[in-house]
This record gives sequence, C-alpha cells and structure tokens, in this order.
Amino acid sequence: MPKHSRVFRRFLVSYIIILIIPSIAGYMSYQTSISVTQSLAIENSVTQIQKSQEILERRMAEVEGFTRQMAINQDLGILMNEVNSSDKTNVYGIWKMMKDVLTFGQTNDFLQHFFIYLTNYNVVLTPGSAYYRPEHYYDSFHYKDLSFDQWKKEVLESTHRSEIMPLSEFVNKGTETSVVTYMQSLPLDSFSKASPAIVVVIIDQKTITSLLSGLTERYGGWARIADAQDRTIGLQGIEEDEVKELVSDKRYDMGKVSQFYGDDLVITLTSNTNDWVYQAGIPRKVLLENANKIKSITFTVTGLALFVGLFVGFLLSYRNSAPMDRLVGIMKEQFGHENTSDRNEYDFLHGNISEMLNHNKRLESQLHEQQPLIRDAFLKRLIAGDFQLREELVAAAVQSHAGLNGSTGYVGIIQINGYSSGMESIEILNELSVARLLLKQSLMDTGSPIPMTDIWSDKIVFVFAFHEADMAKQLGREEIANTLKHISELAFQEYRISITVALGDFFASELEISQSFEQAKQTLEYALHTNKKELVWFDETRMDSATYYYPLDVETRLIRTVRAGEMEAAIRIFQSIIDQNTVHRELSVEMKHQWIGEMKGTFLKLLNQKAFQESELFEPVKNQIIDIEESSAIEQIQEQLNEVMVTLCSLITSKKNDGHAKLVDSIKVYIKESYADSELTLYRVAEQVGRPWKYISQIFKEVTGINLSEYLEKVRMENAEILLRESDLTMEEISEKVGYSSSHSFRRAFKRVTGVPPSSYRQSAEG
Repeated sequence: MPKHSRVFRRFLVSYIIILIIPSIAGYMSYQTSISVTQSLAIENSVTQIQKSQEILERRMAEVEGFTRQMAINQDLGILMNEVNSSDKTNVYGIWKMMKDVLTFGQTNDFLQHFFIYLTNYNVVLTPGSAYYRPEHYYDSFHYKDLSFDQWKKEVLESTHRSEIMPLSEFVNKGTETSVVTYMQSLPLDSFSKASPAIVVVIIDQKTITSLLSGLTERYGGWARIADAQDRTIGLQGIEEDEVKELVSDKRYDMGKVSQFYGDDLVITLTSNTNDWVYQAGIPRKVLLENANKIKSITFTVTGLALFVGLFVGFLLSYRNSAPMDRLVGIMKEQFGHENTSDRNEYDFLHGNISEMLNHNKRLESQLHEQQPLIRDAFLKRLIAGDFQLREELVAAAVQSHAGLNGSTGYVGIIQINGYSSGMESIEILNELSVARLLLKQSLMDTGSPIPMTDIWSDKIVFVFAFHEADMAKQLGREEIANTLKHISELAFQEYRISITVALGDFFASELEISQSFEQAKQTLEYALHTNKKELVWFDETRMDSATYYYPLDVETRLIRTVRAGEMEAAIRIFQSIIDQNTVHRELSVEMKHQWIGEMKGTFLKLLNQKAFQESELFEPVKNQIIDIEESSAIEQIQEQLNEVMVTLCSLITSKKNDGHAKLVDSIKVYIKESYADSELTLYRVAEQVGRPWKYISQIFKEVTGINLSEYLEKVRMENAEILLRESDLTMEEISEKVGYSSSHSFRRAFKRVTGVPPSSYRQSAEG
C-alpha cells in the first residue's frame, strides 16, 4: 500500500484530530493547574509575610509595653526624681533596679539589649550592669556613625516619645552589626527638653529579619522593613541601593500586594498599626518550582502520549487503509479504471458497489423471470435421464427451485386428443397452447405442487411424488387415478377437451424417473393403438412380443453414461432394458438375436473413443464383445455385458482420477511456490490451473480429503515452524514471509493449527 494514499492520509488526519482534542483539553487543564499553583504559592507567601508582620508588631508592642511598665515602676520613679549629690548616691536603689530589669530580656528576644539612662545620676543601667559614666557604656556599645557627643546629645539629652531610630550600624563589644533603636523618655508625659530618664531598646537587625527568614532562607529571596518615612528598619538578602532602584522604578507599583519585578515576585504589605512597609522578594524560579514540576511532567507525559498516539495512529491508519486501498485497486482493475484518479475513494466504492448491486438486482430479476424456463429444463433433463448421480440431481433441483415433494411415485403423460401430427397451423398451435395451459391449471388446482412440462405440442408430462414408497403404492395410485379422472371430466365438460392419460410404473428413486417416463410413453402408445381414452397404467398394458425394446434415446443415454464412467447409472439403464425385453415381452429367437446384436453394436460404438482406443484393454474388450453368442442364455449375456460395462467405466474412472491427481499436484506445486503471497486465494489458484474454482475445490477435497484452504494454511504453518526453529526473525517478519498480512492473524492461525502460540513454540524448540 502506498503510504501517501489519500485513504491513509484521511485516516491519519482523523486520528491526529482525535489526538489533538484531548491534548487541547489537557493544555487548558495544565494552564489552569499552573495558574492555581502560582496563585497558591503567592497566597502562601503573602500569608507568611503577614504572619511575620503580626509577630513583629506584637514584639514591638511588647517593647512599647516594657517602656510603659518602666514608667510606672516605683523604684525607677524614686531614682529618677532624687536629687543627686556627690556624697549621697542611692547605690542600693540603682543596684536593685539593675536586678529588677534583668528578667525582661528572658521573655522577649527584642529586649536582649536595652538600657535606662538616669539624667540626675548620669548613670546607664543595663541588665546586670551599671555604668556611672556614659563614656564607659559608649566604649562598649556605640553607633558607628555617631560620636559620643552626638550620641549623648541625640539620644541621652533629647526627649523621645516612642521614637525609632532607623537601621544603623552598631558596634557591640567590638562586633559590628546593624540595629534598630527604640527610645522612650520617662515619665511618658515629659515635654521638656531634657527628661529625667530615657529607656533605650537596641534591637539587632538579625532578630527582626529572623522573622522573615522563612522567605529568605527557604526561597533564597530578600526582605526589607521600612517605617512610614521609608527608612529601613530591617534588611536581608538585598542591598540598600537595590532597594532604592526598585522603589524608583516606574514599573514597580507600591500599591500592589504582589507583582513580578524582574525575576522576583515582590510582595508589599503596609501595616495598619504603624504604617511600616514590609517588602519581600521571592525568585520566580523558586516560587514556581512546583508549577515547573507540573509543567515538566505534563510536557513529558503529553509529549510521550502524542508520540505514542501518532505512532498508533500511523499503524491504525495503515491497517485500516490497506484493505480499502486493496479493494479500490481490485475494483479499478476489474472495472478498467486503473489510470483514473478519483477525489474520494469512498465515492468510488459507493458508486461501483451501487452499480454492482443494481446489476445484481437486474440479473436476479432476469433469473427470476427465467426461473420457469430453468425449472422446465430441469424436468426435461430429469425425464430424459441426464442425471447420473443423485447429488447432481438434488443440486440441480435446488438451483431451479423444482422440488419433487418426494423420492417415489409415478410419471404420467397427458395426451390431448383430436389433433393429428399433420395439423400444424398457427390456429391449431394456439388452441393446443390454450388447452395445455388449462390442463396445467387444473393440475395446480388440486392443491399439491405437481412438477409438469410440455413435450410436443399436444402432450404434458407430470410427476406425482411421495415421501414413502408404501403410501405411494397403496394410497397414491388410487389418489392419482381419482385426481386425473376428475381433471379429465372437468376438461371435457367445461372446455370440451378430450384427453388420454398414461402412467408409467412405480419409481423407487429420483434416478428411476426416466425409466418410468419411458414406460409412460409405451403405455400411451398402447392406449392410442387400442383406442383407449381416459386413464391407462403401465401394468395394464400387454406389449407386443413381435419386436424388442431398445429405442434410440435409451441407447444414447446408455452410451453417454458409460463414457462418463457412471457405473451405477449405466447398470441401472442396462437392467431396465433387460427387464423390458424379458419380463414385459416374450421375444422370438430372431428378435432376441436382433436385440443382442444391436446391444453388441452399442458397446462396439463405445470403443470408438480415444480414451478406450489408447488403452491396453481395447483389444481384449473388443474381442470379449464380439465373442458374445446371441444364442446364449440371457443371464449369461447380461453377465458378459455387465463385465464389459464395469471394465469401460473403471477405465474412465481411472483416467479421471489420474487427471484429478495431476490437477491436484499442479495446485500443490503452485501453492508451495506462492504461499508467501498474502493475496493468494482460491480464485488465484483456479485462474492459474485454468479451471473453475468450485470444480478445483471439489476435486481437491475428493483427492486429498481436506479443503484447499486448509491445505494452504497447513503449508504456511509448516514453513512458519521452520522459520521459528531455524531463524531469529520477528513474528511480524515471519507472518509476512508465510503470507499473512498481520502478525495478529498469523498468531491466531498458528495457535489454531498447532495448539500453542508461536512464541511458546519457539521457546520449546530452543529449549
């Protein structure tokens, strides 16, 4: 099959379309999954930042609560309201206050580093330490960009109301870090330039950004917290310059909660409590990691599915289009359209098959119209004795739809009286046609289908058949007589048609119908000779013994039967001739000699055939016929002539068998040469040997005992077994080499013939 055939392409395109539809649905589902996954990832990230924001604000609220707690602390209130004198320092109060604040850092990691500055004592209190000179504290803890004087002026000597110093570089006992500073003057309502005390909480940037470490460490992103004035409170994973570049970029919208900027997803949240801005950047690649996995798996599975689907579609297209292409090719070859190019093979097949069906219907109609003629021809052959085998007779009866309704009965002839043989004018012939039609209609009106046919212009032959011989002999004869007498009376009374009915003797099988017909003819001759009208039976006649019975048509039928090698039919005809001349007649010696001499002449005529002349038996049989003595007893003559018939029929049968054997041998040779052709059929074999396919099928079955198709399959399986044992070919290659169009049909046939699958057979052969 050409791979570029239109049928193949149409099948392939249809499979591709079927494949594309779920692929489109899958792509839409994939896009939805990606979108949902991305939305969930963004939503989770926003939620995580919101949680961090809530924790940070809660911690800052705790810091503010700490300062308010200090504001109402009685001990601290006493200390910051005392008047400092050089000789009276409340050392115990300072020590007690230092111990009291020691526990605050244990409950809040934002209170790990704080101090309380008492203006009147010029002392800095920290958890566990007291610096009576701020310079000493500054030496260990100071801002990198503030000198001592600046620090003292801006921090210690200024009034602060929940003031936050943005992120600043800080030195903590020699270790550099970045901190955010929370400052609150005490008491809380201090509005003077210098307040009695100041609480300063120094929060390490790491402590703040640790709340956002889930984003930075897990996703490798960055985080920034800024106050309402856009001063940085916390920064991790990004430089300040990059933040400024981000904020100044017009593509960045501060009002959006989430947006993609560059390769990052930037999430921006503004606190409703203190207007702080929380920003986090998550790399797009990390954020969409799950989505990318889905994408990768989806593309891989879809790609494999498309590849497999295309491959399967290709195979199915080939499998479905190959028979169509072969059918189109056969149709074009048969109808002579090899060089034509039709746009649509289905239209081509539809048109030609419709034309074939129309032709078939017309032929069927013509055959139906010819059915009466076929039935009439069958009956004429039947009464003439043309059928030698019962099987042949039954097949012809079925083909002509001329059932006999039984295998036993009587044959009769209706003679229309009043018309001599010389009266052949058109008017007379028309009258006879009408008379025959009326008589046939009367026979059909009896209620049972009676086979009948015309012989000569004034005679009708009919057959009364019964299923059982006893009923035919006892009741059938009386029933037939009553029926025919009624028809005779009816024909005369209504149409003034006079008839004579003659019936032969009882026939026990369909092959004896011709003999009964001959007897009916003799009976009719007797009836006309004796001027008997109405109904005459064969056994009621008294034959004249002056002549012998051996009519020309009987002799011709005997010769034809022997030449066909039909021994049983020939013996049956010969026996009827013997009975006619011995049982029903008493021949004189002269008539007997004449009859035997004519019989010998018949058998000598039979020898004048090429099949007999080329045989070694020609001379012995010829001499055997010549040596028959006319004066011998009838039984001896019958035995000698029977031997001659058996010899001649056996010779013909042997010749036939030899011819059949040669035909079968040529068929076997052709099959062994062509078994690998997947298009090898019974018709191809019949065309090769030049015989009808039904004929060669029947002959092959008779000679070999198996059907031709079974033999072809047997040859293919034998060669397949050899290839399975002695080669490494695949099942597809072996199936092609032994004439199967597909490995599936080969496997099924191999298992049906051998009982095991081909793969198991190969394994057992190798083992």
